[in-house]
Amino acid sequence: MPVHAAATLPAPRTALSPATLETPMPAADEVLVRVSAVAINPVDWVIQGTGRVTYRWLRTPAVLGSDVAGEVVAVGADVTRFHVGQRVFGLATGTDRGRDPLREGAFQDYTTLLERLTAPTPENLSDEEAAVFPLGLSTAACALFQPQHLGLRMPGDPASAAENGVVAIWGGSTSVGMNAIQLARAAGYDVVTTASGKNAETVRSLGAGDVVDHRSPSAVDDLVAAVAGRSVVGAVALGAGSTDACLEVLSRTGGKRLAMASTPISLDSLVGSRRLFPAMLPVFARIGLGTVRSNLRARRLGIRAGFVWGSSLRDDAMGPRLWGEVVPRMLAEGALRPAPAPLVVGEGLGALQDALDRQRAGVSAQKVVVRL
Repeated sequence: MPVHAAATLPAPRTALSPATLETPMPAADEVLVRVSAVAINPVDWVIQGTGRVTYRWLRTPAVLGSDVAGEVVAVGADVTRFHVGQRVFGLATGTDRGRDPLREGAFQDYTTLLERLTAPTPENLSDEEAAVFPLGLSTAACALFQPQHLGLRMPGDPASAAENGVVAIWGGSTSVGMNAIQLARAAGYDVVTTASGKNAETVRSLGAGDVVDHRSPSAVDDLVAAVAGRSVVGAVALGAGSTDACLEVLSRTGGKRLAMASTPISLDSLVGSRRLFPAMLPVFARIGLGTVRSNLRARRLGIRAGFVWGSSLRDDAMGPRLWGEVVPRMLAEGALRPAPAPLVVGEGLGALQDALDRQRAGVSAQKVVVRL
């Protein structure tokens, strides 16, 4: 049995550690990928520091990571869209409930990806650029298009002028926000959003119309003014404090749907030594109370609100359509750009722990990437 190198989480609240794993054969609906680049998401360090509370199903040792770009080295028996030697990028879901984190995690030299959550990498994209897409793009699509969230039409669906409207996105310069702007615009919706002054032009270049400074005390008023009486088809809340702000915007503009892709309070309290994370129960008690309070407020306002799980598209019809049809077409048409821009911070599996720490310390309109 061939083997390969991996960076594993040996136990909760420990640093990533080198390990040697057996290289799997792909299942019928999978491709085996030699990983060239991975990107870091906040969920990676959240799992590392809080897994006993947030990901209680996850057994260690485990391979973390969701964002993968690389080259296909083997295909499953039922795979028709890819061939050996093809460059691809895709969403690794190994840390999800019921999945295998040792064969499906991103932070290793070889990993398996589901064909339905994988797309070919265009020649004009580097692996580092392709690696910024998977989780941010998937989460944005779930927020916008899944029926349990905003339930909007997908890019390519026919629509009349009467079906158009405005999507309000609080947190337009986040990874999810930048992808949500591009997907919503490609589907024919207008976008109003928030971003800092230094990132305003970046989100405008992705298709946002009005951009409001989220730090302004009048940000909610400004976003409502930007809607300018148009029909609001829903809002996407990204970042601490975004849920209450979006509820206010929706209540004042007549919108009835809210997709929440962030916790209601900041996770900054988790920042610190990876070996000495602070006590988690008080933090998650506040998160739980904040979520309950926000949900009760949404009900009182007649707004349907739900928390977005970015990899849930693995199990619905939207996932295969997004990855197999929408993403390749948008990339070919130039309607989808890699965003945020990759920030390459190192090479090799040994650079991954520093990359997690770098992401946790905070980046703006960039996505931390490691070359393997």
